Amino acid sequence: MSRTPELDVPVQIVLNRDAGAPTLADQIAAQLRASICGGALRTGDRLPAIRLLAARLAVARATVDAAYGQLIAEGYLDAKPGAGTRVAGRLPEDALLLRSRGEGSQRPPEPRAARGLTERAQQVAAVASVLLPQQPVPLAVVCPSDELAPGKAWTRIAARLARTPWRHGGYAPPHGFMPLREAVADYARRFRGVVCEPEQVVITAGTQQGIALCAQLLFERGDPVWIEDPCYSLLAASVAFNGVRAIPVPVDGEGLDVAAGVAIAPDARGAFVSPSHQYPLGMAMPMARRLALLDWAREADRWIIEDDYDSELRYEGRPFPSLQGLDAGGEAVIYLGTFSKMLFPGLRLGYAIVPRALVEAFAGARLLADRHSSESQQAVLAEYMREGHYETHIRRIRTVFQKRREVLLEECEAQLSAFGAVIPGDQGMHLVFRFAADLPDVEITRRVRSAGVEVRPLSPFYRQAAPLKGFMLGFGGFAPESIRAAVGAIRRELDAAVKPSAKSRSG
Repeated sequence: MSRTPELDVPVQIVLNRDAGAPTLADQIAAQLRASICGGALRTGDRLPAIRLLAARLAVARATVDAAYGQLIAEGYLDAKPGAGTRVAGRLPEDALLLRSRGEGSQRPPEPRAARGLTERAQQVAAVASVLLPQQPVPLAVVCPSDELAPGKAWTRIAARLARTPWRHGGYAPPHGFMPLREAVADYARRFRGVVCEPEQVVITAGTQQGIALCAQLLFERGDPVWIEDPCYSLLAASVAFNGVRAIPVPVDGEGLDVAAGVAIAPDARGAFVSPSHQYPLGMAMPMARRLALLDWAREADRWIIEDDYDSELRYEGRPFPSLQGLDAGGEAVIYLGTFSKMLFPGLRLGYAIVPRALVEAFAGARLLADRHSSESQQAVLAEYMREGHYETHIRRIRTVFQKRREVLLEECEAQLSAFGAVIPGDQGMHLVFRFAADLPDVEITRRVRSAGVEVRPLSPFYRQAAPLKGFMLGFGGFAPESIRAAVGAIRRELDAAVKPSAKSRSG
């Protein structure tokens, strides 16, 4: 028997040339017929030309012609001049019956029993369902739209660079595209008070990768490290996956409580913090707390990983300067930024600004992880920033977001005040609505989503017992009328959740 190479279609033909076997034409027809009935060949699929298939099977053209002719006569194939031979648009009834029964398919061998997952594999498998993307409906925290897109300037630059894509089609440095590193360094110095040179910028695939690189490179396995409680869920998972011992430290009205951290884990080797806009609660860390955190880091050569989340979106007064810029020695803070929120998440570009001594380590780890980001995308972004469009874009969306934030605040006060209140904050693209009573925010979230509204429950972000329950409510991507309607839907679901509780207490 002979085995043929792969065809243009997902089917393999095996011919038996032994004496007494069916004719070669019948064998070819039978196997193609079985592939059609089994679904490997589908309506409209084009079969190889007679000449090509005959050459591949080492048979005469007349043999393939006879096989095709038989299937055409049976209604399995259509042949039209100039269009070749294709699987018929309307199959015979016997083919449909066999397909519905699952008969005629060329089933692969039964797979062996799956091996047990390693502990690390089980750990990341559990992460696969954490913080999944929200549906693009009100009140999702991040919802890209044409209205908030980087606009015609981005399209123009991308189109121009796309004329010669090979210029950025080779392997690129893992540190990142130097013109983008220069643009990032310039932007971070002018707008965030970061003290750096372009050589200290390492382009990443976003904040998530920056967090992972820090966990891998700054700490030994088992080192205790502070994380905020509550915190970004994927941060906690990434830290744990990379062997670092995450120590939850409570967050109060001024962000991570440094004194509490010292009491809980005085031997910690570093801290992951979001001082500009704590995630998810939303407060900014005041200057006194920032200086206390820096003093703690300097006294024992500890690291601070600063996630500058939503720093561009402050609506009252100027943003606080970065921790990195306040670090007089410039050696204690790793500064992480991203373009996912201000531009669009699918861009997958962010950056880490690191002390000079760590640049090559971060670049080497990036090389091992995924080599580098797309240089084509980096080139577009670099030009977009160099021409000043990024700053203009931020000013524009800040104005849009501020108006929508005001609408959401008004609607929460008007419609939801019986159930709780918004946690004070003047930054970002989401608000946190805190329940006044101990309501099941995860369960209510499911009901709200069934009503066509996206919220994130607050309690799962806590590493320990959740003292607060409520919702994260995004406002950036939605018109005022959509925000009002969404808050109305939340009110109805909260009302439905509260009434049974009231009845059970009165009984």
